[in-house]
Amino acid sequence: MVKKQVKVAPSLLSANFLDLRKEIELINISQADYLHIDVMDGHFVPNISIGFPLIEQVATISKKPLDVHLMVEKPEQYFNRLFEIGVEMISVHVEQNIHHHSLIQQLQKNNVKAGLVLNPFTPLELVYDNLPYIDFILLMSVNPGFGGQEFLPFTIKKIKKLSDFIEKEKLNCQIEIDGGINLENAKEVIDAGVDIIVAGTSIFKAYNPIEVINEMKKMGN
Repeated sequence: MVKKQVKVAPSLLSANFLDLRKEIELINISQADYLHIDVMDGHFVPNISIGFPLIEQVATISKKPLDVHLMVEKPEQYFNRLFEIGVEMISVHVEQNIHHHSLIQQLQKNNVKAGLVLNPFTPLELVYDNLPYIDFILLMSVNPGFGGQEFLPFTIKKIKKLSDFIEKEKLNCQIEIDGGINLENAKEVIDAGVDIIVAGTSIFKAYNPIEVINEMKKMGN
């Protein structure tokens, strides 16, 4: 089933950090819906990305709502600063042995859209009980921690299965996809049921990033 009004969230991880203002201003004038920010602590994933000082600076420049993906061991320790910055979406991983529902409630009480993230080989069943309470679920279509990886094809079946479950249960939960998304596979993930596309390399490394964003959004119509 094709979803209408597909949203696109360029991933800051793939931007040129030596010219970050220019990169963000380019996204500002595009049809992108969000700016996706990956926060890594070097423990949950074997990489470190950006911290609060840079996110705060990005927030002062970006005209797009911030979508923050926390790849960290203790996500709750990041919440208050992110609330102060004014991010719109925060997602945390289901793989962590934490009280997900409590975190979801904390996010939503602070007017932040709450999402749960599943790594590529994590079964969907682990998140089913939480679906009625979250605003979106982020499916990783690459192993998290590094940009520029290739899309894992089996993710398509996972998207379809999740989309069918959400439709059957009449849930108000959007599906976001992140990892190796480009103009060659975006249509397929949208047709499978994706609502929000996160794309990094295919946008920021393109000759015309704005046109790539436009083309991805057209695929949802």
